[in-house]
Amino acid sequence: MLKITEPELQSRLLKIKLLALDVDGVLTDGGLYYTESGEELKKFNIKDGQGLKKLRQSGIEVAIISANSSKSTLHRSQKLGITHSFINVEDKLSVLKDLCVQLSLSLSEVAYVGDDDNDLPVLQTVGCPFTVADAMPENKALAIYVTRKSGGQGAVREICDLLINSRLNFKNQFIFA
Repeated sequence: MLKITEPELQSRLLKIKLLALDVDGVLTDGGLYYTESGEELKKFNIKDGQGLKKLRQSGIEVAIISANSSKSTLHRSQKLGITHSFINVEDKLSVLKDLCVQLSLSLSEVAYVGDDDNDLPVLQTVGCPFTVADAMPENKALAIYVTRKSGGQGAVREICDLLINSRLNFKNQFIFA
């Protein structure tokens, strides 16, 4: 669901150089699975992973910022080639600001996807605040775009495709004009 005009969305998307993501409820369905020995397991969507690979190939950096300390998040980010992965984070905005300094980016060049209250400070600050279909109402209120799909069900792929297609459409305007 788009909450701003199409031209405004296109303008913001073209400025994005970093997509930062929450994990639980965004890259996963938010469910936690435990083995009998107490090991925590998470289910990630393969389509989201493919979208993130394509996004990185298009020149957009990707970061994962999670409050959870699950090592499965680090394993997944490593498999996808994501080098900016932060777990056990209490202050996501502070971590994102530090990363922006490291990458010489402004917060207006960041898109962020978050689904719960600990993501609100980041959503209030970035250039493209996004959330997933099954996010908390407060997140939906701040987002400029709410995905059609729920977290862990291809929502991240939807956002990756949106970012990639905005650049393709922009380039095509000049090729065919």
